[in-house]
Amino acid sequence: MSNRKIRVGIDVGGTHTKAVAIDDSTYEIVGIGSVKTTHEDELGVSAGVVESFKKCLTENGISPDEVTFIAHSTTQATNALLEGDVAKTGIIAMGQGVVSGFLSKIQSNIKDIQLDESGKRKIKTAHRYINLKEINSVKINETIDELLQENCKVLVATKTFGVDNIDEELEVKKLGAKRGIEVTAASDISKLYGLTRRTRTAVINASILPKMFETADSTESAVRKAGIKAPLMIMRGDGGVMDIEEMRKRPVLTMLSGPAASTVGALMYLRVSNGIFFEVGGTSTDIGVIKNGRPMVDYAVVGGQNTLINSLDVHVSGVAGGSMVRASKNKIIKVGPRSAHIANLPYATYSDPEKLKNPEVVRIEPLKDDPSDYIAIECDNGFRVAVTVTDAAIVLGIVKEGDFSFGNKESSLIAVGALAKELNMSVEDCAKAILDDAADTCIAVIEELATKYKIEREQITLVGGGGGALTLLPFTANKMGLPYQIADNAEVISSIGVALAMVRDVVERVIPDPTPDDLADIRREATDMAIKSGATAESVEIQIEIDSQTSKVRAIATGSTEIQTQDLSKSIEDEEAKQIAADSMQVDASKVEILAKNSHFYVVGYEKQKTTEIRVVDKKGFVKIQRSDGDAVATTAAGVRALTDKLWEEMSVYKSDIKLSPDFYMCIGAKVIDYEGMASLEQMHMVMDSELITRPSNEEIILISARNDL
Repeated sequence: MSNRKIRVGIDVGGTHTKAVAIDDSTYEIVGIGSVKTTHEDELGVSAGVVESFKKCLTENGISPDEVTFIAHSTTQATNALLEGDVAKTGIIAMGQGVVSGFLSKIQSNIKDIQLDESGKRKIKTAHRYINLKEINSVKINETIDELLQENCKVLVATKTFGVDNIDEELEVKKLGAKRGIEVTAASDISKLYGLTRRTRTAVINASILPKMFETADSTESAVRKAGIKAPLMIMRGDGGVMDIEEMRKRPVLTMLSGPAASTVGALMYLRVSNGIFFEVGGTSTDIGVIKNGRPMVDYAVVGGQNTLINSLDVHVSGVAGGSMVRASKNKIIKVGPRSAHIANLPYATYSDPEKLKNPEVVRIEPLKDDPSDYIAIECDNGFRVAVTVTDAAIVLGIVKEGDFSFGNKESSLIAVGALAKELNMSVEDCAKAILDDAADTCIAVIEELATKYKIEREQITLVGGGGGALTLLPFTANKMGLPYQIADNAEVISSIGVALAMVRDVVERVIPDPTPDDLADIRREATDMAIKSGATAESVEIQIEIDSQTSKVRAIATGSTEIQTQDLSKSIEDEEAKQIAADSMQVDASKVEILAKNSHFYVVGYEKQKTTEIRVVDKKGFVKIQRSDGDAVATTAAGVRALTDKLWEEMSVYKSDIKLSPDFYMCIGAKVIDYEGMASLEQMHMVMDSELITRPSNEEIILISARNDL
């Protein structure tokens, strides 16, 4: 019997569903299985999940007994909303008082949620309100009956200040379950105040429950028939995974799990600290941000409506490897957003050059009401192909033979040449004009994200994944003057991200002036949720974040489905750490020095005129923190408080009547804890203490401080 432990990650893309098997001890890819995404199958895309999984195992000699972790991303939640495949949702709202009850009744009455610009796709709703003084099982059942008579298939229970006491919401859920009706408790989905937003988020969750149940049941059944005993995990939109039972309760958390998977792949499989990550597909490019070794998270927007759904802040750009070209009689007008796939045309490069005889430019309308100036090349016998971004990259030699997206250069030259002749340009200039416009679309998103997250330009690396990464990334990076790297196994980076993802759960609460007891409570709640989502109790780690402006306290819990002791790579030594940091700072390694180190981390500094640029490098060679002006001191858990006091004052910046407090980071154990944006020294101590209380007083710690500027 094999002693191997295999992690399997499956990513559902628009065109292909790809499964990757990774050895849990070496992180070597030991199998790949790819099939066409099964949009038209009776079981939907879940059929492709199972097919790719079986193919991955059988073609690579992997026994089902070896699989200890299996997870997949899913497009089902997003697709259900995009396609309007949603259930009518009844809202049972609860509150009390005359004035507050009147406001609660209005704020909880979520009107139909529009899912597209046309208004044809929407989540239909119906609303009832119960005064808490009148609430009992008879009244609740009567209200359920009324909503069922209005053809509601699922329900939402939402109570004013339900985050403080969820009992009535859970009572509605219990009575619904007795009658076989799915009920989402709004305060189960989010612990934040804001009745309207919390209820809207719950309505979105409830509306997709029937569709998600179909997917969950069919996928889990097939995995069990294949002999897999490991729990089936589902990718969340915030980059973590949860088990399938939790997905049945909170499917809305799986929205945008595809883009999240690619970012997690870049984060865990590559050494990316501050970077803009591209996943380039055929129709669109997902662009996300990694800052200080963490993907940036924001609230998702559905149908133009804000929700309380945490997801990675990934922007979808309407240009990619298969994007078609729009052109007038003398110039390129625009590249994208329509792709060859949408127009049902082959890329020129993937066509036999023998079929491209007597090429002529024709202008088409890929979909009804599209502009009618998209370019196709028509050849003998009416055979048509699309001129794409991939063709332009091949013509310019950016994509070469042996690269994943390479096709036939002769075919690309014929197609781009026909367009160049029409526009009275050279073939090279035409290809450059295509890539120029495509790059501009991406650059606008990059600059927006860099500004939003205050990433210094000299610290940005563009990182590419997806089958079309080479078609777009090198040209964009060169145009911006930025370094770039293409991920190894770029075409399956999303599947790698799914395979390596950790269980994750988040608890957010509004707590003005939180006390140590408040922090302890939210830590416990986040720990319990992560364990419910499939993490082992021993593996759960908690990070506390406090947003002083909004009074939000967030506890982020991460853990694994089994205790992992293997590192992603070998342990580096001093000189290698200095070289990695120097490369990141773009200086010679002789100019940097190690400021502090312990058994897990190095902090490397570069003395400039009046500042010290620093990099935190872990023993696997991963740059975890990048700051342009900082300091680092090795200490112990017992000495952190006094050192924090000292550095808080030394690293503060005074500008006229403004004091800019420093940011702090703590290297403790095998993790770096980020304390950016603390409002006061007292708050800093309180959050640090919530972590230090579990540590022995002599544990080695590195405390890092960094100055802020306007």
